[in-house]
Amino acid sequence: MRTTKMPPLRPNITATMAATTILFFVLSSSSVLLQLLSVSASKEITINPFSPKAALIRYWNNHITNGLPKSDFLLSKASPLTASQSAFLTKLASRNSLSAHLDIFCSSANLFCSFDSAGLNATSSRDANFALYTSNRRFSNYGTSRQGGGVDSFKNYSTGLNSASDSFLKYSQQSNRHNEVFTNYATDGNVANASFGNYGSRSTAGFGDFKNYQNRVNVPGLRFTTYDSASNGHKLGFSSYSDDTNAGSQSFTSYAKKGNRAPDQFTSYGKGSNIVDSTFTGYGELSQGANDSFTSYGSTANNPHDDFKSYGTGGSSAAESFSNYRDAANVGEDSFQSYLRNSNSAKVNFNNYGKTFNPSNDTFKEYGKGAKGATTVGFKSYTSDRTFKDYSKNGVSFSAYNNNNASSGPHHGGMSVNKRNVEPGRFFRESMLRQGSVMVMPDIVDKMPRRSFLPRAIAVKLPFSSSRLEEVKEIFHAAGNSTAEMVIESAVAECERAASAGEVKRCVGSAEDMIDFAVAVLGSDVAVRTTENVKGSKGEVMIGSVRGIDGGRVTESVSCHQSLYPYLLYYCHSVPKVRVYEADIADVESREKINAGVAICHLDTSAWSPEHGAFVALGSGPGEIEVCHWIFENDMTWTRV
Repeated sequence: MRTTKMPPLRPNITATMAATTILFFVLSSSSVLLQLLSVSASKEITINPFSPKAALIRYWNNHITNGLPKSDFLLSKASPLTASQSAFLTKLASRNSLSAHLDIFCSSANLFCSFDSAGLNATSSRDANFALYTSNRRFSNYGTSRQGGGVDSFKNYSTGLNSASDSFLKYSQQSNRHNEVFTNYATDGNVANASFGNYGSRSTAGFGDFKNYQNRVNVPGLRFTTYDSASNGHKLGFSSYSDDTNAGSQSFTSYAKKGNRAPDQFTSYGKGSNIVDSTFTGYGELSQGANDSFTSYGSTANNPHDDFKSYGTGGSSAAESFSNYRDAANVGEDSFQSYLRNSNSAKVNFNNYGKTFNPSNDTFKEYGKGAKGATTVGFKSYTSDRTFKDYSKNGVSFSAYNNNNASSGPHHGGMSVNKRNVEPGRFFRESMLRQGSVMVMPDIVDKMPRRSFLPRAIAVKLPFSSSRLEEVKEIFHAAGNSTAEMVIESAVAECERAASAGEVKRCVGSAEDMIDFAVAVLGSDVAVRTTENVKGSKGEVMIGSVRGIDGGRVTESVSCHQSLYPYLLYYCHSVPKVRVYEADIADVESREKINAGVAICHLDTSAWSPEHGAFVALGSGPGEIEVCHWIFENDMTWTRV
């Protein structure tokens, strides 16, 4: 890791007097304050002693005792605010007035506050073929009343973007035999926000096909409102939809309401995702002959939450199937409220539903209540500990119910590990870290928006808790049901999550807080490391010289991973029983050094889930092998020197 020893601070008398004068005005005249915010940092001395970066250097000197050169990497994340800007914004934070100056706050402090982009309008009466499309758009009345077939194709659309925001309003409305195909839509992105309003309403025949839609996205936000409502035979298919995503939500409101024989298929929906919420409200309400199938929905996911409200209410002759739903997931929670209530001649089958590794919590309230005709609900191989309230007594079949008892622990008999794809090189064995080894480097590129830490004086004045979410959302203008709201709520929830057994954790929004946490866990003789750059990503590399930190002995580290939030926020946690390595990374052909990587090897994996991607990629299981991985761009690990 390249480091540079910072020169001692030598503020001259003129610069100090100028800074003092500025601070006097900052504290005395609000009319002058806004003008001062436009003062460029270049007009101050190289490192103004009143600036946040200078304060961070002093804090480092006072809390880290080894005298080693300071990390350029960490210092680069210090707030870019000038002394005057910092003083003004601190005063606003004290007065709870930052919300009124959000644009200035976000731009001057290098925050990311534009999660909900307005985008550009687009309309068309002809078939469209979008390939490698990378801009945010609003599609209004696009494809309306299209007749006689045709296809709109969205391929590799918005791939790899930060905060992709697309809106489809009245798309393909009242069309006849028109098809829409979304392939590799917004994959590998960060904060993908899509809204489908009145999409396909009153359409006849045709189909909408969503394949690899928003896979591997951090915080996806999808909203389907009155999608396919009053349609006639318009088929929808969701394949590999939102797989391997993190902390997002999908909402389906009045989806296919009053539809007629409109089959919907959800295959591999949310597979391998982490804490993704899906809400189905009024889905298929008052429809005729609905035919919905959920196959491998939420399988191998971590803590999925699905909420079905008034699903199929008042419908007739519906056929719905849940097969291998949430199979091999870790915990989770499903709620079925008024599902098929007052329906007529409906048929629902739950096959191998909810075979989770750890106990989950499902609630069925007024499920099938008031149903008429030959309504049949069948449960096969359904797990235990369910709550049924006001459940229809007629036509309900429980076959082999409770045969997957939760008391058997996380290893249910007969449940096989789903061999889903794991990115090559993401996990490897310690034996690979030797000179001359050739291995695949995963994609270590940071896809988060670039942001800076807040000065501690501002960070401590901003609310950050679930009990004060409304205050946080007001500061950052996060409207209800917006992507910004979802980002804030997800970050706070993850930071408030209970620590795992033996784990010590803390979320930090300032560099000083991070230093405090690292020193509290490891002591004051510490250093911070990260991989130098992203060269070699997604290709084969050769390992050069390797050096074990702390002599290669078993040690403890503090790993810090970015969380998505308006300002730079890190989730830091203690990692016991590891070995940390620095390794030169070379080009395979030229054997020239292209990178300097930091790798961490976890020696105790006994508490990891059997479905963890490391075991899928490397074989074996919890506690049987060590697992190593690289420190990705902009993540870091602290160790004792």
